[in-house]
Amino acid sequence: MSKTSQEPQVLIVGGAVTGLSTAVFLGWHGIRALVVERHPDTLSHPRSRGVNPRTVELYRQVGLEGPIWSEASLATDFSKLLMIRAETLAGPEMFSGPTDQPDPSGGVSPCEWAPIDQDRLEHLLRDRAAELGAELAFSTELVSFEQSDEGEGAGVTAVLRDITTGEERTVRAEYLVAADGSRSPIRERLGIGTDGPGEFATTLSVLFEADLSQAARGRDVGVCYFDKPAPSTILFAHDGRTRWIFATAMPEGETLETITEEQAIGLVRAAIGQPDLDVRIIPQLPAGGAKWLSFIIGAQVARDYRRGRAFLVGDAAHLVPPTGGFGASLGIQDAGNLAWKLAAVIDGESGPELLDTYQTERHPVAWMTLQQALGMMQERTGPDGEGEGEGPDPAEAYGTTVFGYRYGEGPPVPPQHLSGEPGTRAPHIELDRAGERISSLDLYGRAPVVLTAEGGQAWIDAARAVSAATGVRVDAHRVGGPDAELTAPGNGVAKKHGIAADGALLVRPDGFVAWRAEGAADAPEAALTEAVRALYTRS
Repeated sequence: MSKTSQEPQVLIVGGAVTGLSTAVFLGWHGIRALVVERHPDTLSHPRSRGVNPRTVELYRQVGLEGPIWSEASLATDFSKLLMIRAETLAGPEMFSGPTDQPDPSGGVSPCEWAPIDQDRLEHLLRDRAAELGAELAFSTELVSFEQSDEGEGAGVTAVLRDITTGEERTVRAEYLVAADGSRSPIRERLGIGTDGPGEFATTLSVLFEADLSQAARGRDVGVCYFDKPAPSTILFAHDGRTRWIFATAMPEGETLETITEEQAIGLVRAAIGQPDLDVRIIPQLPAGGAKWLSFIIGAQVARDYRRGRAFLVGDAAHLVPPTGGFGASLGIQDAGNLAWKLAAVIDGESGPELLDTYQTERHPVAWMTLQQALGMMQERTGPDGEGEGEGPDPAEAYGTTVFGYRYGEGPPVPPQHLSGEPGTRAPHIELDRAGERISSLDLYGRAPVVLTAEGGQAWIDAARAVSAATGVRVDAHRVGGPDAELTAPGNGVAKKHGIAADGALLVRPDGFVAWRAEGAADAPEAALTEAVRALYTRS
């Protein structure tokens, strides 16, 4: 059993979209991560078909917005594709309508919904994580782990096994992040249960090529919900022409290993309604690897997101129905929330109590998102495509689910009403920086930021003094006023953020408002010192 010379600070188990995002966000903050993934590579299956604008904002912080759009899926114009409810594609429709993703932004974000398939996104994340210093160990599994809080020995000790060679090695890290899926072995080992309706079904999902023009009958097919070969069968357009994604309930008595290619093709033909359809299965992994995948459909949330030095993210923490495309973004935003907090604690800027806020903040968001996804699922899979479930109306609630969740007390906020309240995502406003148009959100990401308007120079001076006195990096920006580097149309920063011209906000690295002074203070340095100490749980 060997031991590495360069130990990671954080061990991440699971190398799909959430685990890789965690590695990217940690690397952005200068934290060394080791990602362990049992598969030999990222999968070819598209799985998630895109990420919502709030998630794109997080990727924008780490330099990935441009690459994501350069790799956007071929079927990007959702407004030209149909959502169809029918028994089969060749059969009569019960319902059809546009599949365009609701625009939750309404001008509240510099980012849009990004239609990128998960396999392409994971390639980008893998490369960016490596650029930022992460070690990626594919074909590697976690054998065991122990954690301790005893003095210098505090941390997580894990035994890893190379699946190809059988060689084992021991690594030590300060923290462990479980991104190992909805049936998370780490969650099981930690003894953490789940709440909610639970698992609905195990699906068989196949990526295939076929000419569906005969069954489509001139329709531009985007996403379909069929009754055959089983209720709630789904068909997605992959490239919009010849490549498709199919998912249906796993046939009774079968498993991923027992399904034959002939059976898989037969199930696809049943959904399309063409018994003689020419179907070619696209393998998910290199030669000898999986030809198709199995996914769990369900709705559940882990009771705890943390046990000691181990944290749950993504599907390990919550499983939401795929309707609405919330699942991947929910997990990525978990990673964004956790990463800056781990970095602050590891770097000594914050007390460890900051890590307790990961669950208190993200747990309610998971429940809100789960309810939205359930409501949309009932809408789309009802007999006529418009179910009568009791969930929230998707058209009204979608934007609030994406942007309006709040950390702390109070109801969610419709995105157009975001106004700088502590606990909410800081508002977006266009700024001018030396002739360049940027978003106010571009000011956040590395460290806490003091944002003030034209009359707030005292807060800028206070931020510099607090940084020098506490050793905690606090960035500061004044928008407008004498010699300002940043300006906004009509000096609109104050109004948009709920402050007077001499007020200020303290914005966290993830873009959420931590504290707000609506106007000037008699002792701005003392007030800001207290706010920074409260944010970083320092006495």
